[in-house]
Amino acid sequence: MANTDGRTPVLFIHGLWLHASSWGNWSDLFQEAGYQTSAPGWPGEPDTVEGSRADPGRIADHGIDDVVTHYAKIISGLDTKPILVGHSFGGMIAQKLLGQDLAAAAVAIDAAQIKGVLPLPLSSLRVTFPVFKNPANRHRAVSLTAEQFRYAFGNAITEQESDELYQRWAIPAPGKPLFEAAAANFDPHSPAKVDTANELRGPLLLMMGGRDHTVPESITRATLKQYRHSDAVTDIVAFDDRAHSLTIDHGWREVADAALSWLKQHAL
Repeated sequence: MANTDGRTPVLFIHGLWLHASSWGNWSDLFQEAGYQTSAPGWPGEPDTVEGSRADPGRIADHGIDDVVTHYAKIISGLDTKPILVGHSFGGMIAQKLLGQDLAAAAVAIDAAQIKGVLPLPLSSLRVTFPVFKNPANRHRAVSLTAEQFRYAFGNAITEQESDELYQRWAIPAPGKPLFEAAAANFDPHSPAKVDTANELRGPLLLMMGGRDHTVPESITRATLKQYRHSDAVTDIVAFDDRAHSLTIDHGWREVADAALSWLKQHAL
């Protein structure tokens, strides 16, 4: 994607267990709002959900730095700094890229915890147990069952809708980023470290779902505190009745409209 028509580029970055194509509704809406959009997958990710499920080895063993470098290279091909919209681990990646001054602004939705964030809710541990139960999963891609997906993503929607989202968008995810994030506060050189003190970065919006099992509110509020030493714009908005599926379920438009409204507020 190259910005050749003067429109501001928006780059959507997904998290673990969802395919890049799950951003389709968001991409269409942002296009209609006048942005140029793209939702590239993670390193090695096949173009389709079916392809990702059929060949999980292509996704395996990619860590946080690999993903950051992958998106930084995509950004380097643009004529202007993009706006980043990331969900879950994609929200962490967006914050890292923003801290490196590679983006004009970032929206981080239910973002995975960055280095320095201490809360470790039991629900988060339950979500990640399928990965952590086997140390070898650090180098593998791990799938969730439909039941595990309902707990991790779909606990605030009907079981039927959760299962439909699972069938449509769920793919295996590399275990390595989870192992890296889990060790972040014990590793002085952790790839989960974000330059939260950057005074010159663009605006950041943190969005959170009040019923999220994967990234509970306590994690997002603790993330906000990490930015207390920077005067750069850092805002937060909560959707009290939403869970981790908030970007893909029937209520996605409310979240997307809130992001667009915030961008307009900051003339982005």
